[in-house]
Amino acid sequence: MRQTLSLDEGWRFHPGDIPRDSFAGGQGVNLYGPDITYHGAKAGSAWGAAARGYDDKSWKRVDLPHDWVVEQPFDEKALKQQGYRPRGIAWYRRTFKLPASDRGKNIELQFDGVATHCTVYVNGTEVHHNWSGYASFQIDMTPLARYGDDAVNTIAVRVDAEDAEGWWYEGGGIYRHTWLVKRSPVHIATDGVYANPVKGADGRWVIPAEVTLANIGSGTASAAVDVGVFDAAGRRIAGSRSAPVRIVSQGDTVAKVAVPVAAPRLWSVESPNLYTVRTTVLRGDRAVDSVDTSIGFRTIRFDAQKGFLLNDQPLKLQGTSNHQDHAGVGVAVPDSLWDFRLRKLKEMGSNAYRTAHNPPAKELLDAADRLGMLVMDETRHFNASPEYLKQLRWLVRRDRNHPSVILWSLFNEEGLEVNEEGMEIARVMNAVVKQLDTTRPTTGAQNMGQLGADGKANPKNAAHSVDVVGINYQADEYDKIRAAYPDKPIVSTEDTSQVMTRGEYTTDWSKVVASYDDVYPGWATTSTARGAWEAIAKQPSFAGGFSWTGFAYRGEPTPYGWPSASSHFGALDLCGFPTTEFYVRQALWVKDRPVLTLVPHWNWAGQEGQPIKVLAATNTDTVALYLNGKLVEEKKADPFRMVEWQVPWAPGRLEAVGKKDGREVARFAVETTGAPMALRLTPDRNALAGDGRDAVPVTVEAIDAQGRPVPTANLAVALDVSGPGANIGVGNGDPNNHAPEKGDKVTIYNGLAQVILQSRRGGAGSLVLRATAAGLKPSETMIGVRAVPALPSVPVVAQ
Repeated sequence: MRQTLSLDEGWRFHPGDIPRDSFAGGQGVNLYGPDITYHGAKAGSAWGAAARGYDDKSWKRVDLPHDWVVEQPFDEKALKQQGYRPRGIAWYRRTFKLPASDRGKNIELQFDGVATHCTVYVNGTEVHHNWSGYASFQIDMTPLARYGDDAVNTIAVRVDAEDAEGWWYEGGGIYRHTWLVKRSPVHIATDGVYANPVKGADGRWVIPAEVTLANIGSGTASAAVDVGVFDAAGRRIAGSRSAPVRIVSQGDTVAKVAVPVAAPRLWSVESPNLYTVRTTVLRGDRAVDSVDTSIGFRTIRFDAQKGFLLNDQPLKLQGTSNHQDHAGVGVAVPDSLWDFRLRKLKEMGSNAYRTAHNPPAKELLDAADRLGMLVMDETRHFNASPEYLKQLRWLVRRDRNHPSVILWSLFNEEGLEVNEEGMEIARVMNAVVKQLDTTRPTTGAQNMGQLGADGKANPKNAAHSVDVVGINYQADEYDKIRAAYPDKPIVSTEDTSQVMTRGEYTTDWSKVVASYDDVYPGWATTSTARGAWEAIAKQPSFAGGFSWTGFAYRGEPTPYGWPSASSHFGALDLCGFPTTEFYVRQALWVKDRPVLTLVPHWNWAGQEGQPIKVLAATNTDTVALYLNGKLVEEKKADPFRMVEWQVPWAPGRLEAVGKKDGREVARFAVETTGAPMALRLTPDRNALAGDGRDAVPVTVEAIDAQGRPVPTANLAVALDVSGPGANIGVGNGDPNNHAPEKGDKVTIYNGLAQVILQSRRGGAGSLVLRATAAGLKPSETMIGVRAVPALPSVPVVAQ
C-alpha cells in the first residue's frame, strides 16, 4: 500500500551559485572544451552541485520549509517591491536510500512550493524545471531510482530567486513541504480523486466520484475503485464500487462511480462539518492503493440579484485579501500558523479569504475547511500558453474537493483585461477550469475596462469571459457596472486599501500613518474601511467584497519607500496584532453580539488639555463617553461611520458605554498607564505536538505596576528558550523595523512583539521561553509539548 513520507528533514543548503563546469561527477576533475558539453548532456552525468558524488559536507544543514531571504539583512539597494531583502540563487541537496523491496513500486518526489524558479536533478540527471514559485510539482523518479543498502539517491535543487513573479515579498527557497511517495505500479495519480458532493434537483446528495488511475507496469492492467464515505466518528455511512477499467502501461484512465449519501450534515462557516472519502484501488479483491480526501456537503450559488448563497441562504462575503508571509518566518509558514491567521480573521468577523495573487499552501485550505472560511482561489498568471494552462489545471485538480473553495480567480489587474486579447485569454482559461470543475464559478479581479466610454458594458473585455464580474476598487462606478451587467453576479474582488501603522496616532509623512481609518492611496475611491464597506453593503445584489488586506505583508511598502520595508495595509500587522481597522471591521461585520472598542490609547503625557481624536468602533445605537467618570458626550452611532469625538486630554480613565434600544449592552475603557515595570508572555496556545512542525506565536508585552499593558512601550527584549523546541522567528509589526527576524532578541513596538516557538521532532516535556529587559521584571512561560507518533519520513543518510 501507499507510503507518504516527509522529505523535509536533513537538507544541505548553500547560498549562492556554483558553476556547473567546475567539477565533473563531483570528483574534482576539470572539464574543458567539448568535454563540458558532451559529458554534461548525458543522463546521470550532471556537473558540480548537481552531481551524485558532490561533497556538500560543509554546507549548512536545514529542515524544510525554508526561506533563506528572510534571513538576509535589509538593503536599500535591493528590490523595493520585495521588501529590500537581497535575493539571488541557492542550492539544496538531499540524500537517502531505498530498500530493495521498493523495486517495482512507483516512486514519486513531490515539491509543494519552491520560490521562485528551480531546476531539479535526481541522481545526476536533470529531471524538472519549475516556472512558478506557487505551483506544486511532482517527479516520477522510478526509472532513476537506486535500490539497496549500498546505493544512495541524491536530489539536487538549484533555486533561482533572482526573478520575481509578483510585486510583493516572495522569499526564496524550498519554502513549502516536500514528500516521497511510494505506490503500487497501479495507483491513484497525484490529485487524482475528484469527490465534490452535489445536490440533485430532488434534494438528494450524491458524490459523482472520478478517480484517475495510473499504471507504470510493463503491461495493460485492470482495476476498480471502492469509494467509501466516513463521518467524523469514523463510521462508513455510504459507499460504492466502480466497474473495472483498463489502464495501459505508462498511461492513465478515469474510473467513475456515483455514491449516494443520505442526509449528511452540511458544511457552513458556522458549522464546518467534514467527511472523509476513502478511495481504494482494487485489483480483483486485493487493495493496492488508497487515498483519503476531506470533503464537505454544501451548495453555493452566485446570483445576479441575490448575491452569494451558501446552502440556499444569502450570505454577504466579508472577505480579506492576503499574501502568504508572516513575521519571523517569511514565506516558510508553519502549518499551525495558517490556523492562527484564519482564527484572527474570523475573530474580526471575516468569513472569506482571497489568496492574493497566487495559489496558496494546501495547508491553508485544510485550515479553511476545518474553521469555516470561504476561499477565492487565485492563479498566479493570466496566460493561455501551455505552461500556464498546465499550472491552472494543477490548481483546480489540487483544490476542487475543498468545501471552502467557492471561486476560481483567473487574474488580478491585468493590462489586457480591457480588450479582446484579455477577453480571449480569460475565455480559454475559463474553459480549462470548466473541463475540471463545473461546480464553482470563475471571476477575475478587474480594476478597469468593464465599462466603455459610453458607460455601458465594454463589448470586448475580460468580464464577459468569467462567470462572476469582479471589481477592484471603482466604487464610484458600482451603479454603472451593475447596470451594464444586469444578468451577471458581481463581487468586489478588492477594495479599501486603507493604510495605517499599528499603535501610531499622528502621521509622520516620512514613515508612519495615523491609525484612524482616514488615510488612503489615490486609487481607493471610497477612502476608509468604513466607506468601502458602506459602498458594498448598499449594493444588495453584490456578493460581498475582499478588502486589501487582512494581514500586512513585506514588500510593496505603500505609501512610503525606504525605510518602510513592508506595507502599511492590513487589519492585522505582520505578526497578527490588530490595527484600528480590525476593530472597525469587527463592528461592521459582527452581527451576533455587541461590539465596542475605543482608539487610541490614553497615554499622552505632555499634551494636557490638548484635543485627542477618539474613535468608537461599534455596532451599538449610541455611545456615551466618560472621562474620569464625567460625561463628555453621548452620540448616536452611524452604522458605517460610527462615532468620533475631540477630547481634551487629561490622565485617567476614558470609558465608553454602548446602548441598543436604550439599554446598555457594552462597555470599553482605556486608561493612562504607568511606566513599564515587567514583561508578560502570552502564548496563543499552551500545548504543542512534539512532531517538529507544530508552532505557536507568543505575545511579548511590557506591563505597568498594576499589570496593565503599556501601549507606548518601545524597548529591547532578550529571549532564551529551553526544552523540546526552538525560537524560529521574531517580529513586532513595525513596517520600518530592520532588525534580524532570527535570533534571541526582539524589540517591543508600540507595546507588542512576537516570538514563534516550534516543537522539536520527537520532543516531550516543557518548552520554556524566558524574556528579560533592562530595568524590568523578567517573564517566563511554559508550553507543554506532548509526545506524538513521529511523522513518517525519509531517513537522512550520508552519501
